[in-house]
Formats: sequence, structure tokens, C-alpha cells
Amino acid sequence: MTIEPTTESATESATGPTTGRGFTMTRELPASRDAVWAAWTEPEKLRWFAGVEPGFDFEPSVDLRVGGAWRVHLYQPDGVDYFTGGIYQEIVPNERLVFAWGAVGGWPELDPSRVDEVPVVTIELADGADGCVMTTSFRFVDTMPDTDVAKWFDLGIRAGWSDTIDRLAPALR
Repeated sequence: MTIEPTTESATESATGPTTGRGFTMTRELPASRDAVWAAWTEPEKLRWFAGVEPGFDFEPSVDLRVGGAWRVHLYQPDGVDYFTGGIYQEIVPNERLVFAWGAVGGWPELDPSRVDEVPVVTIELADGADGCVMTTSFRFVDTMPDTDVAKWFDLGIRAGWSDTIDRLAPALR
């Protein structure tokens, strides 16, 4: 199985965001759109997001409907663990998934009554030459102050999402 090189388009400079409020990453994955969609929307297949080995005692949860939530327990090599996920804002099966990013009681903290104040992630799927082309767009809402956006970039949000997305291809084998 080969993975196509990462193509990234970012509105961020080495010192932080410029005029942009997000970034986009594109991956060509050696699987069908159906398989990639399932990896994002079926709890038993969403384990890749957390980066834990099979058999680890946790199950992601998915309530696949607009207003429903998905949630995973992330474990980092340094021993830090937390819940993350999102609240679905748009669902077009095998084509597009949009969610407000975060989790109630997790990181980033998400208040379901205020999803218009958190980052938004859009996953778009298209047919590619050897599988599925997945475009992941991450954007900060217009109401978030530029100083807060800069803090997110300084935390390494783009690299973190890139590392997470890179775990998907091996999970599709």
C-alpha cells in the first residue's frame, strides 16, 4: 500500500497565522470512499483517530445525525489523555462531513449550545486515481479573536491534525 505525499495549503506563516483563519490538507488514500466514510462514521472503525492499538479498552461513540456528536478518548505518548470529538453540522454520506470540533468535558471544551464559537472541520471525499481523495479543512470561526487564532497555531494545531489524519491510511488496510 502506498500513500500519496501530503498536499497542504495553509494560511499560516512560520510565526503564526497571517490573514488566514485555517488550513486545508489533502490525502489520497488507498481505499474506496465508502471505506473512508466508514472510518469517520462507524464507532468500531473510528479507533484510528485516537491512535491506540486494537484491544485497548475504549470505544468511540457516534451519533450520526445533524446535532449528534462523535467522541473518542485520545492517549498521547507522554501519558496525557483526554476526550475529543465533534458535533455534526452537515452530513452528506460518502461525500461531506462537517462538525464543530471539541467535546463536552474534553478538549477542546465544547458547549453544545455554542457550537458557533469553536473551530469547524470539513471532511470532503472524492474519487481519486487509486482510491479516495480526502480533503480536510480546518477553520476558525469569524467571531474568534485573531489573538486566540494565533494561540491555536502556536500550540501546533496544524501539525496535530496532520499527524491525526496520517493515522487513517494504515487503519484502512
